[in-house]
Amino acid sequence: MDKAESNLGFRLMTLGYRFRDLRLPRINILKEVGIKPGFHVLDYGCGPGSYIIPLAELVGESGKIHALDIHPLAIQKVQAMASKKQLANVETILSDCQTGLPDSSLDVVLLYDIFHDLSDSDGVMKELHRVLKPEGILSFGDHHMKENEIVSEVTNSGLFRLARKGQRTYTFLKETVNRVGSCKIPRPRRDWFLVAIFMSFKAAPFVY
Repeated sequence: MDKAESNLGFRLMTLGYRFRDLRLPRINILKEVGIKPGFHVLDYGCGPGSYIIPLAELVGESGKIHALDIHPLAIQKVQAMASKKQLANVETILSDCQTGLPDSSLDVVLLYDIFHDLSDSDGVMKELHRVLKPEGILSFGDHHMKENEIVSEVTNSGLFRLARKGQRTYTFLKETVNRVGSCKIPRPRRDWFLVAIFMSFKAAPFVY
């Protein structure tokens, strides 16, 4: 189980994010994802909610935003933000892995600058695969990881395949898998190792 950082650490992180977001507005990151009105989106590891308002602009009133974090202060921040902006389509989830969402219910999952910190990354990836719709989008970025690490870590399980690389994010698509009991058997991958080798020659994009 992952542990939430201290309240002081969270507040310092929040302050740093404010300066970051002035320098690079989060809407510029989200434009790479292809989010459309009506989409249901999960911000996994939402932190102080930097993406919530720009997400609301993209999905519109017909869309839905789920903001998940392990830290109670993050949940409080997002709830206060949603209340202030009267965003009725924002739902918060306090959790370190399980989302509690129905199978195949999401169009997009944002997984930004958190993967390197996960103690059970396999469990998280399985959960995200479960809640994404067929061909759903996993938008990934982690400036703590090298490009070949990102591609191999996300695709090794066979749950996701790399679709494209943006300036600051990677877009992975959900793979179709067969269930046998509680185990998942992935279909053959599309030479992901060749993609990783090719991508390693280019500079890795990063969200931060």
